[in-house]
Amino acid sequence: MRENKSKYKLVVSHVVDRISTEEYKNGDRIPSINDFRTEYGLSRDTVFAGLRELMSRGIIASNHGVGYFVKSTKIQAGRHIFLLFNEFNEFKEDLFNSFMDSSGSGVTVDLYFHNYNRKVFETLINDANNKYTDYIIMSGKFQGIEPLLETLSGRVFLLDHFHPELKGKYSSVAQNFETDTYEALESAIELIRKYKCIYMVQKEEKEPLERYDGLKAFCNRYGFDHDYLSVTVKRKIEKGDLFIVVKDRDLVDLLKQAALQQLTTGTDFGIISYNDTPLKELLAGGITTLSTDFKLMGKTMADLIKTKSISIVENPWTLNIRRSL
Repeated sequence: MRENKSKYKLVVSHVVDRISTEEYKNGDRIPSINDFRTEYGLSRDTVFAGLRELMSRGIIASNHGVGYFVKSTKIQAGRHIFLLFNEFNEFKEDLFNSFMDSSGSGVTVDLYFHNYNRKVFETLINDANNKYTDYIIMSGKFQGIEPLLETLSGRVFLLDHFHPELKGKYSSVAQNFETDTYEALESAIELIRKYKCIYMVQKEEKEPLERYDGLKAFCNRYGFDHDYLSVTVKRKIEKGDLFIVVKDRDLVDLLKQAALQQLTTGTDFGIISYNDTPLKELLAGGITTLSTDFKLMGKTMADLIKTKSISIVENPWTLNIRRSL
């Protein structure tokens, strides 16, 4: 059952405000569940959601036969944020550092990783429930997550991968993988025309298939052959091939194979690599990259946390054209 995430705060505010004005002191009883229901017109579940948050923050406790009472008058100000990433890499590190730099004072963040394991993903979220004011979730391709998100006692935000079925329910900052891929390729059409077949190289179980949807749409409009590959290791490169690679290991495998075949990037075949790094500026004379701005993503999420309205933000892409194209 979905709880009203604004109404249950009436219970939290009732207790916190009265502690702040010293109306409630240590050991004082607070209203019962039925008292809160009557005063604020709330359901039992909504009242209990507010009491759970107060207990998770150590402000109140319960005693059988007595009810709920003030356990501590030390009110923790600010936000306590649960931040769940899919994996750790240098791009996520940029995102995290930018988010922390932009969050300001009074914010504490606990960072976790699910590493694309659905069971770990669900366990971490369930264990975190009632312990945080805000939940920022990087779910990746996991489907059917709405019932799990609805159980959370604080505000929920989605990061990096947008789920259309959740639009309007949660704020998000995400990449539009299909549109980004299509628009980036279209912006470089004059350079791409010299290639015959374009390959999307990524591991299907982890990476968004929307990237390939964008590639297919581009190829159908401009008349290129296309295919989907999970790996490139030891694969013979044909002249006129253009590879769009996600993982740096596949990028290295392509360059090794090109050296064996004595082929030159940007002339005999092409490479576009997702996610820019300083090394790609130098590798093989420069690798063309299609990259979202993870630092901006972190800053935008920090700004969304401070607002009450639901906002859907598409993070912008950049195509850095270098020798490999």
